[in-house]
Amino acid sequence: MAREPREGGRGGREREREGDDLVDKLVTINRVAKVVKGGRRFAFAALVVVGDQKGRVGYGAGKAREVPEAIRKATERAKRTMIRVPMKEGRTLHHDSFGHFGAGKVVVRAAEAGTGIIAGGPMRAVFESLGVNDVVAKSLGTRNPHNMVKATFDALERCSSPRAVASRRGKKASELFAKRDSQTEDAAEATHG
Repeated sequence: MAREPREGGRGGREREREGDDLVDKLVTINRVAKVVKGGRRFAFAALVVVGDQKGRVGYGAGKAREVPEAIRKATERAKRTMIRVPMKEGRTLHHDSFGHFGAGKVVVRAAEAGTGIIAGGPMRAVFESLGVNDVVAKSLGTRNPHNMVKATFDALERCSSPRAVASRRGKKASELFAKRDSQTEDAAEATHG
């Protein structure tokens, strides 16, 4: 029996729904079969990413006999697992990050204004739901949408704001930037002088 093409994944369908000011994006739907005495029982597995486009995002997977029910279950799980990601100027990340899950490895890099979202299918859904406008991301390793999404979340959980780093070090955020600015000035003087 020939396999049916999968929805989602590369060039797949995304679904947006407004409710509670959250946007949900359908990343992939996969038909799965359970072999029983009378033949096969078919069900559908859905992967959904939910975000408020203001720095909160979550993902969830759901499985059911019907597609709408699988999407509903995945959306409920995604809402329960939302995380907050600090963003720079409300448009990009504060720093580059690396994440992995299983065989999925992703590199997420902050970008200048006007760059846009340069990322593959499942990662693009995460960044659009998160509200990031400028980011460059690359998936290394697997193309499995579940592992790519989980690796992207691993990278996002590693992101921190300068204020959080300063508080961990017992300093003020301005002290961190002042040190960096003085180092660049010293380096510029050394090259010219």
